[in-house]
Amino acid sequence: MKSMYAVITGASQGLGKSIAEELAKQNNNLILISLPEQNLEQFAHYLIWNYSIEVIYRETDLSIKENVLETAQWINKNYPINILINNAGIGGSKKFDQATSQYIDKILQLNIVATSLLTHQLLANLKNQDKGYILNVSSLAALSPIGYKTVYPASKAFIHSFSRGLSQELKDSNVRVSVVNPGAMATNDEVTKRIEKQGFFGKLTLLNPSTVAKKCIRNMFKGNSLIIVNPFSWILLHLIPIWVRLPLMTKAIKKEVNQ
Repeated sequence: MKSMYAVITGASQGLGKSIAEELAKQNNNLILISLPEQNLEQFAHYLIWNYSIEVIYRETDLSIKENVLETAQWINKNYPINILINNAGIGGSKKFDQATSQYIDKILQLNIVATSLLTHQLLANLKNQDKGYILNVSSLAALSPIGYKTVYPASKAFIHSFSRGLSQELKDSNVRVSVVNPGAMATNDEVTKRIEKQGFFGKLTLLNPSTVAKKCIRNMFKGNSLIIVNPFSWILLHLIPIWVRLPLMTKAIKKEVNQ
């Protein structure tokens, strides 16, 4: 019987990298996908050396539709998979009228199209196994519109809705679908400082990628359709009325943009 593999997009840094190592610790073979020049090969060798697993890697830009389809075809042709982690995504803070069309298109293509298409193309592969798991990474930003981000929260709201709907659709199958809505993560000093400049809400939602990864994997294997890693922020965003939180969050992001 062929070895099973877990596919992880955006695997070279941040949450994707932490999830990859967490799955490696649990003796899962991996297919890592990331942009070129992200030290993916070195990370793959690190995992092989430290955890004695099989690690395949592919460097490609998933914001290009053809690359998504080619990657899915390559996986389906060569590897049986039982886990799909759709982690790759892009955000950013800009004044909408100053954003380029390329900037907007890349957010939509990577956050929405790549996740949807890759899931669609790999679903039959997942269904062929005894058990299959899909974990889609959304964001706390999905819970509220935010000025000076505009497109990003909307794209993550799509991922949240898509995941919950697909989970219900597949509830009688062997595939479980989960979605996680983490806040900002301290992936490096620069990101940490930028988020902290957003003030109260930024500091409140700042998380450690390793901690988030552990919670994600544990709850994914339990089959939980909704994974909440920061309950306080989740509850707060639901309790604060939109007419209060929208201007507050917009003010925080405006401060970041102007700095």
